[in-house]
Amino acid sequence: MERLAYSINDTAKALSLGRTSIYAMIADGRLDAFKLGRRTLIRAESIRRLVEGKA
Repeated sequence: MERLAYSINDTAKALSLGRTSIYAMIADGRLDAFKLGRRTLIRAESIRRLVEGKA
């Protein structure tokens, strides 16, 4: 089964960016994030849209 969401660290690693850049993209609305307990997760579809240039 494909992952539906990624952690901040996993997203940063996948995009070759730092955690601060990922949080900035969340604040800008370029990445769609949600909280699950104390964790912040990024929706996989949101990462795909960013990479494809549709964000």
